[in-house]
Amino acid sequence: MRLLISVASGAEARAALEGGADIIDAKDPAHGPLGAVSTETLREIVRAVDGRLPVSGALGDASDEKAVAFAARRAAAERLAYVKVGFGGIADADRVESLIGAAVQGAGMVSASAGVIAVAYADASRCDVASLSPWWLVEAAEKAGAVGVLLDTAVKRGADADPSISGLFGVMSQAHVAAWVRHAHDADLTVAVAGGLASADLCVLRALGADVAGVRGAACEGGDRFGQVSRANVATLARSAGRRSWSNAPTPGRRVWGAGAPGGEAATSRAALP
Repeated sequence: MRLLISVASGAEARAALEGGADIIDAKDPAHGPLGAVSTETLREIVRAVDGRLPVSGALGDASDEKAVAFAARRAAAERLAYVKVGFGGIADADRVESLIGAAVQGAGMVSASAGVIAVAYADASRCDVASLSPWWLVEAAEKAGAVGVLLDTAVKRGADADPSISGLFGVMSQAHVAAWVRHAHDADLTVAVAGGLASADLCVLRALGADVAGVRGAACEGGDRFGQVSRANVATLARSAGRRSWSNAPTPGRRVWGAGAPGGEAATSRAALP
């Protein structure tokens, strides 16, 4: 299983890189679960990684096809391997499919290898999230040409957050997460899982078959997602993700999130993983 660490600066990107992350994700936690960083910060992060790992970037929650196509095109032009887009407030499957398709088209205008990751919210049924069910989002992602899906939580815990807010496994049971992972794999999509994950959760996700685990809070000093990414915390997470036991054995046919460096050819199986 690959470890994705969300960073908000070049310094954090270097800490994540040195700690053993596999994917560096540009995201501003101050602007929601998929807050986009500024273009200047994105370039700083890409320079810090310097082609050593794939870089992904959050685009926020899409609501307009032209806007998301432009955002995906602009991000992909910065040598990103992947762009992540969510759909908070949109519960119509056809609408989500259209938005994903627009992002795919936008990214494809400037990069032959940049892939779109469609984000599903495990807490989609909350009235303040009101998003498409994760199960239906998989169908929309497959039809629209996304390379993968990410199961996350829209409502995040923070230092001063409502204590009733829980992480992924407080919203969705392990059995349901496992079933969703299988559902997405059946659609030939690479599967990432995030949402307030702790080190112990990564061991669970490995057993459930996730391809990628995304972390922000547990990678930061004090476990605060608004803090600074810690190299030591990332190293601990990398061990929990199974860094020393990864296999290069191929899984034919599945597109892979986390394979290749920016600007390289898109991977089509796990055999292409570094």
